[in-house]
Amino acid sequence: MFRLLLVFTLVLLPAYANSAKVVTFSVYSQAMKKDVPNTIILPKGYSAESGSLPVLYALHGATDDHTFWPTIVPKIQELADQYGIIVVCPDGAKTSWYIDSPIDPSFQYETYISRELVNYVDNTFNTQTDKSSRAIMGLSMGGFGAFYLAIRNNEVFSAAISTSGAFDLRPFPTNWDIAKRIGKQTEYPANWENYSVVNMADLLKGKTLALFFDIGVDDFFYNGNKEFHQSLQSMQIPHSYLEMPGGHTLEYWQNSINYHFVFLDEHFKAN
Repeated sequence: MFRLLLVFTLVLLPAYANSAKVVTFSVYSQAMKKDVPNTIILPKGYSAESGSLPVLYALHGATDDHTFWPTIVPKIQELADQYGIIVVCPDGAKTSWYIDSPIDPSFQYETYISRELVNYVDNTFNTQTDKSSRAIMGLSMGGFGAFYLAIRNNEVFSAAISTSGAFDLRPFPTNWDIAKRIGKQTEYPANWENYSVVNMADLLKGKTLALFFDIGVDDFFYNGNKEFHQSLQSMQIPHSYLEMPGGHTLEYWQNSINYHFVFLDEHFKAN
């Protein structure tokens, strides 16, 4: 049984005060024995009585929190309205990497998001509960998380989107608390291989998962994205891949999000 703390105070950002509603709520994680904060964007016209809507889980990057998308990239509210998509933004504890840590039992975010949070959202909000109407996206650490979770939990998510995703962890042994989640690279080299999305292409064989990922040509995660794209190509695994001018910047993400919702709209309509 999930213990619920739902804050019904609606936080409406000025730019979209007459459209999407932004609600914060907490879900108790049995896996981690703690409350985890989340934000949900309910598009214009949403109600508990009207038609159910598809859901997008949006993951933030390292050092950010569940408020990132609606506050730093507020256009996501407008896009949620335009396409009629509920957006759920879980908190990733700054640098959880959205995994079930093999060395720290207090970080079990794969279980939290793909099991506990999804079940809670579907039981609380007016969502379309079938897999075909559920997708996950993210940027940077969240881009890693979106692909990592969708590949490993293909029965839960039908589509994954990444922008500026950290697909190869190996070049960054001292960055963003990765070593705190999977162990030091010198001590646990296999973890750094196995947890890197760039090495997970073979896990997609025989699976139906819609994939879209983009990367700026000046991004420090460029090589990992390019390599993953080439692996998918060589295995003839369908995917959409886009390179654009730019780096690991807010300006880049404010542009790339437009492509994400076009992709999502086509995906949800096709299913």
